[in-house]
Amino acid sequence: MDDPMALIELRRIVKTYRIADMDVPVLKGVSLRIESGELVALMGSSGSGKSTLMNILGCLDRPTSGEYWFDHKEIARLPADERALLRNRCMGFVFQSFNLLPRASALENVTMPLSYAAHYISDREARQRASEMLRRVGLKDRMEHEPSQLSGGQQQRVAIARALINRPPVLFADEPTGNLDSHTSNEVLQMFEELNREDGITIILVTHDAAVARHARRVIRIADGLIVDSDTESSLQSAEGK
Repeated sequence: MDDPMALIELRRIVKTYRIADMDVPVLKGVSLRIESGELVALMGSSGSGKSTLMNILGCLDRPTSGEYWFDHKEIARLPADERALLRNRCMGFVFQSFNLLPRASALENVTMPLSYAAHYISDREARQRASEMLRRVGLKDRMEHEPSQLSGGQQQRVAIARALINRPPVLFADEPTGNLDSHTSNEVLQMFEELNREDGITIILVTHDAAVARHARRVIRIADGLIVDSDTESSLQSAEGK
């Protein structure tokens, strides 16, 4: 990689699924770069390939061909266990459905990923770190509340705190406001902006909604398995003939 600040670089990423006796291409040669500290929206309609692209970026799936460079390491061919370790150490995820444990407190939900951490963390340190994250997302008075006692926006804040508990450099948010009303959506998106601006976390918002994408500093649009519009990536792919 030429740019030492580039956190993510995809080069000619192809993803093809085998369904019955047919090859179904979903990504058809995607190249893009995301710098450390960016707030990017990956925008596309249903079926555009954006979810498949996010799964590859988040090490939840591997491409059929092409290169994926993350923090100066080529990771496209890593085995599943090494991808899982990288995912746990370096990536946080927030989804449309909050995926909280219903009978666990906000604090217990946030500490959960620490049980999979590469290094042992004592219960006391885990609770302290989780408390700090919940304060960071504005829930210092809700730490002992279960999800049923929280509003949708508060539940998503718990999910954000949980995603950040391992202090990952990059956060993926897949339709993070899909279950929220417009006012609460705006509050959550402002929180992403604040985390990006104040903590320097690289954030990738995956969305079909232009109102959500407007909160990003850069929008990468995908359609039919190709990047079709982005500040710099469109010219990059044109240069590569994709």
